[in-house]
Amino acid sequence: MDTKTVSPPSAKFQPGSVPEESPGLTPFPEGVKNPPVTVDIDSAATELVPLKSGAPYSDSNALLYDPVAITELYRDRPVQVWGRRFAILWPILTLAFGIWRDKKWGRVKQNERKRAEKLRTTLTKLGPAFIKVGQALSTRPDLVPPLYLEELAKLQDQLPPFPNELAYQFIEEELGDRPSAIYAEITPDPVAAASLGQVYKGKLKTGETVAIKVQRPGLAESMGLDVYVLRQLAIWVQKNVKQVRSDLVAIMDEFGTRIYEEMDYNKEGENAERFAKLYGHLKDIYVPKIYWKYTGRRVLTMEWIDGTKLTQIPALTAQGIDAKYLIEVGVQCSLRQLLEHGFFHADPHPGNLLATRDGKLAYLDFGMMSEVKPYQRYGLIQAVVHLVNRDFEGLAKDYVKLEFLTPETDLTPIIPALANVFNNALGASVAELNFKSITDQLSDIMYEYPFRVPAYYALIIRSLVTLEGIAINVDPNFKVLSKAYPYVAKRLLTDPSPELRGSLRDLLFKDGEFRWNRLENLLRNAKESDDYDLSQGLNQALEFLFSERGEFIRDRLVEELVKSLDHLSRDAFNNATSVLREWVGWKGNKPTPTLTSGDQEKMERIKRIWEILQETQGFNPTEFVQKLAPFLIKPETQRMGQKIAGDLAQRMLARLIREVLLKEEPPNGKPSYPSGSQQQLPPSRTNGKVITYPDVTVRK
Repeated sequence: MDTKTVSPPSAKFQPGSVPEESPGLTPFPEGVKNPPVTVDIDSAATELVPLKSGAPYSDSNALLYDPVAITELYRDRPVQVWGRRFAILWPILTLAFGIWRDKKWGRVKQNERKRAEKLRTTLTKLGPAFIKVGQALSTRPDLVPPLYLEELAKLQDQLPPFPNELAYQFIEEELGDRPSAIYAEITPDPVAAASLGQVYKGKLKTGETVAIKVQRPGLAESMGLDVYVLRQLAIWVQKNVKQVRSDLVAIMDEFGTRIYEEMDYNKEGENAERFAKLYGHLKDIYVPKIYWKYTGRRVLTMEWIDGTKLTQIPALTAQGIDAKYLIEVGVQCSLRQLLEHGFFHADPHPGNLLATRDGKLAYLDFGMMSEVKPYQRYGLIQAVVHLVNRDFEGLAKDYVKLEFLTPETDLTPIIPALANVFNNALGASVAELNFKSITDQLSDIMYEYPFRVPAYYALIIRSLVTLEGIAINVDPNFKVLSKAYPYVAKRLLTDPSPELRGSLRDLLFKDGEFRWNRLENLLRNAKESDDYDLSQGLNQALEFLFSERGEFIRDRLVEELVKSLDHLSRDAFNNATSVLREWVGWKGNKPTPTLTSGDQEKMERIKRIWEILQETQGFNPTEFVQKLAPFLIKPETQRMGQKIAGDLAQRMLARLIREVLLKEEPPNGKPSYPSGSQQQLPPSRTNGKVITYPDVTVRK
């Protein structure tokens, strides 16, 4: 091992007291210097892991994940690999044996804190890859006992720091000057230490308070070895455990790609700026600024955020901050990440989500990000629609589109299995489900049938499950889907894409019948979405309605209008007749009501829909008329009007024939059938040929 003695840069800064506006900052005192330190060059200053096949070791390619190159490197190092395997396996088995012994001897409660501390220290010693596993578990109060949660939460920002001397060395190597020449102030020790680096609080000479993140030494080498060991385990499991059908190797490669991107702070800075551009404008979302002049591959300087973790409920309450509201803000932001732009934060643990003093939700740590492709985004929304609609055949096909099932998979046995699981799980409303309920319900089916988890979906699961874990910690009754459905409803009503137009049609029509209750539910939910603008939705709805793709809906709309106008005209006629009968004193039979209970319910729904529209942001009757006017002169509108008039005339003619011209008088002189019902007229009147009208069957 090559080593050398490094004299760290002087810690001498401008002397003086800490400004009031910079609490927690300590300027470097005059005359203080740090002693020399012995540094392992291979594992610290230069990380010599060849991560690009055939390329020499260099910083320019060190952080490109290449599983082939990693395999070639460690295949020739069996002693190192087996040593690492033993180092991983032994402490895990020891901990598992201790827990088993506690259960056997009835000492679980007595030793629980000790075992929780042991788990945390074990994961810490095993390194960054295992620390991230612990961070994910720290957000699952439904899976992990409270004492374990408390200990695992320390993995978010309370890990052992590495020496300041190395941190200062990296700062000088990356930024080209001593820390004292770059920063006006800096804390003497890290304020937080995470899995991949540690953070100092500092102040630029221009006055901005900043967070200075410095990467851990030897990170690429240790991570490369762990990724290799875990990938080899994934290969073995995939070959030997037939019950596992998911592509574990692809999932591991996805994880490796993201973790190596996370080790490049230049990439993290780019991610932060892209995240701010896409989501920084959302209500109560805050993204810190990146200072590129003071950022390199192993050093990141960004705006300092004073905030409180969402899981620290008493502290938030004392500040007058509503944690439940900020969780809802986070859910809405996550939906836009996953379903709108596709660029999402894959590691939203409590240490990366802070409530600012002014009540906003600040995102931190943009190292582990991922993307969802457009067809995957639409597929996820369509799956939600089919789930709500209980269209399990459509849901099974969604799983094929989303790559959970191969195209040649026989869906015949899978469709009833999905129906059985989700009919039991959905109960009264999909909004009553949480995300874990869905994944739990699916686990049995995925085990029994040839499902596989795509690599991209593993990070989505991780992101959503982590966020839901935080939500459950804040409010055990929090339902992610109930907060998510308003956004889905808004997308269905406003997104012009063919995929979602088809989903909207499937949701609103069944067996040719328009389902007003679904439209009412969609509009009611969309109204709750902060960025839903009825005016915009109306524009897109009208454009789609009068497009070629909207022909199906136009036809169904004509049918509904004809039925409604016919019922209203008949009711108006009957009411007028009743008034006339009373006026002239005619005691004959009163007209039979034409509106059934179903018709009355439909009219009530239409009335409620109108009330919802009036309460929705962007509603303006004058503007509505102005928007509608250009469409009234379209040929499609004229054809609709002609069809409505023709169908109404046909109904009136059929009723006239039935009620007046073709009615037979039985011996008692009363009609042989009630008004308004479908009748088969006597062959003597129709010459044996059948004619069917909307509400009467005639033979001639």
